[in-house]
Amino acid sequence: MKQEFLSILTKVKREGIDNLINFLEQTDFYTAPASTRFHGNFEGGLVEHSIKVYEILKHKVETNIEKLQIPEESIIIIGLLHDICKSNFYKIDYRNAKNTLGVWEKVPYYTVDDTIPYGHGEKSVMMITEYMKLTPEEKYSIRWHMGFTEAKEQYTTLGLAYKKYPLALLTHEADLEATYFYNI
Repeated sequence: MKQEFLSILTKVKREGIDNLINFLEQTDFYTAPASTRFHGNFEGGLVEHSIKVYEILKHKVETNIEKLQIPEESIIIIGLLHDICKSNFYKIDYRNAKNTLGVWEKVPYYTVDDTIPYGHGEKSVMMITEYMKLTPEEKYSIRWHMGFTEAKEQYTTLGLAYKKYPLALLTHEADLEATYFYNI
């Protein structure tokens, strides 16, 4: 999946993209899970989830009832990098569990090791902008891709962001579909 991810991401010709790709190479982005237990909780789940969000988002933009003029580059950046904050975020730990024979054994599982506690969407925006500029629409789409899983105190702001930037709402929908329809 790494090669598929890179073949899409390298279509972006923005200044700084090469440095961002080099950064990803230094992380566990291509082997990390997408979550600890909710979706894509397997090695490589994060890159697989990111590709699926990109594919769904691209389809949503292309088939939206009201035409949206969104550059392909924006769809790539948002879809593939919305969860960059999960780079170097998970670690493998071990716990005791009974196997099929009823014998206790140590089994691996993913746990969170958040060394940069800066939120989720906002952390992804911060990490990307350390390497390249984002348009306001890209920033809002990545920042608010978690939708109504945000704290309820954020709902008014979230609604305003979705009205101002419909692509942000489509990004949230694409993330949900990748998570719940495809379990990645």
